[in-house]
Amino acid sequence: MERTKIVLVTGSSRGLGRGIAVRLADDAAGVAVHYLSRHEEARKTAADVLKRGAQVVIFCADLMEERQAAALVRAVEREFGRIDILVNTVGPMIMKPWDRISGREWISIYKANLLSALSCMKAVLPGMRKRGFGRIINFGYGRVEQLAAFPTIAPYAVAKTGLLILTRTAAVSERSAGITVNMVSPGLIEGGRLPAGANIPEASLGRFEDVAEAVAFLVSEEAGRITGTDIIVAGTWKM
Repeated sequence: MERTKIVLVTGSSRGLGRGIAVRLADDAAGVAVHYLSRHEEARKTAADVLKRGAQVVIFCADLMEERQAAALVRAVEREFGRIDILVNTVGPMIMKPWDRISGREWISIYKANLLSALSCMKAVLPGMRKRGFGRIINFGYGRVEQLAAFPTIAPYAVAKTGLLILTRTAAVSERSAGITVNMVSPGLIEGGRLPAGANIPEASLGRFEDVAEAVAFLVSEEAGRITGTDIIVAGTWKM
């Protein structure tokens, strides 16, 4: 990736989002770090981005609110002039039996995992279309393409499958505008949320860096012909 690009990574105060923001700082001119409530952690991410040689600004927004998502994109564009790359990492999960999850919780997970990405995508696309270039990365999970039973993460699984359909829909509609839209689907990650009580061999766990490298490839110039795909970064977990 040319070191001229501007990147927005949502949910980048910690965890996977943080790892991606720091990795892309190796190649980008500027990185917008987004957070909702973890300001100090966002500052730490920003400090690490600066060490990699990219400009950085921190932004706060609740992406479950469409207006705030649009305002975030406008704020980043005012600060940096444009957004070339959007990485949507926001994606909380509720782990409990499906019939004990309230309607409000279902809606919350749906909005956070699917509608937040949709709102950010809709906001960045006009600028990307105008410039004839864009990279959008959404996040699934290692089994997102398996239409199976998920008794303890049902809302999350439903939302992520919906996001995959949205990803491929946008990929088709934006192909002539020079914009690619892809999904990256991690498996079990060190430092991430793991199934309660599960005895998981350490060798089965990936690293944030593994996922960040997949993102770095997909947003590169070399990946210009790759769109609508789902790259699973999960080793052989649940294969």
